[in-house]
Amino acid sequence: MVSPRGLETEGVYDYLWWGFCEWAPTHSYYSQVSQYTMKVAITASDAFVAPYIIEALGDSAVIVPDEILSDNMALDIMLTPCKALIHINSRPVDTSVTRNDRETKILMREAARPVLDAVNRHGELHMIIVGTLRVHPPWSPGDDYYGPESSLSPRDTAAEGQLWIEENALERAESSRPVSVIRASNVQGVPMDGPPGNGLLHRWANESQIGWINVPGSGDDIKDLIHVEDLVQVILSVLGDPPLTRESFAVGSGKGITMSELAQIYNAKTGASIELNQNSEGEVWGIVDAWFLDHRCGFKPTISLEEMIDESLGASGY
Repeated sequence: MVSPRGLETEGVYDYLWWGFCEWAPTHSYYSQVSQYTMKVAITASDAFVAPYIIEALGDSAVIVPDEILSDNMALDIMLTPCKALIHINSRPVDTSVTRNDRETKILMREAARPVLDAVNRHGELHMIIVGTLRVHPPWSPGDDYYGPESSLSPRDTAAEGQLWIEENALERAESSRPVSVIRASNVQGVPMDGPPGNGLLHRWANESQIGWINVPGSGDDIKDLIHVEDLVQVILSVLGDPPLTRESFAVGSGKGITMSELAQIYNAKTGASIELNQNSEGEVWGIVDAWFLDHRCGFKPTISLEEMIDESLGASGY
């Protein structure tokens, strides 16, 4: 099996005609996804969320390697059988740059531009953009929950790049080419290729082994934590029920917990001491509108906070 990252552009046409889904996993993570017969392209694949989407879609997944984006003909060939395209839009694929590096926005914009243009050429393609809540201004207790009407104010350079892509896609949306923008809250879980896990819970699980956990902020701040598998449930729901033209909304569990309360759970489970007032730069606080998610997607989280915590401790070998 050829790795999408390792495929050279030269000679790619024969490969594309040979089979669109050679890179897709042979087993399905969600059995209910067998109902999907349409092909779904995935661009800007990351190492955490995208593999879960690919696993869920099984043979329906068409993974577009980064090398293809500079070749319009090759990209169009890959998109020909597709009815939808999922673009991972949280940060540049190049993980050597940080969220606030000067070139981050440029890298994100230039990687997305050929995708946006290809969607325009395709005719009928539902574009789903998966990003983060960092395009919204910082949240404080008493503020409205994150939802479709939340104001926009990107917090860092990567969020500026994310918002540029979202706004350009939404401006191009038509009834035959609808656009869904999904902004995820604090996504937790273990990558498909194994630990270390992703998110605050896994960071604390690892820190617990040295005897303390570093709590960002005063402990009064509130997080809404969602498991990657539940995020994928929402994406699959949107795939099966595109908007009339355009939509954008936040995804989370709809339940908040203060950092102090969460830290006390780790203290009770591991005995680790709690170190408050640690660096909170880059943290995402706030609660997602659960009513909207239920109304739009019929979504209720299937993985509880307790289960996410236990997963984090198990993955760390605690």
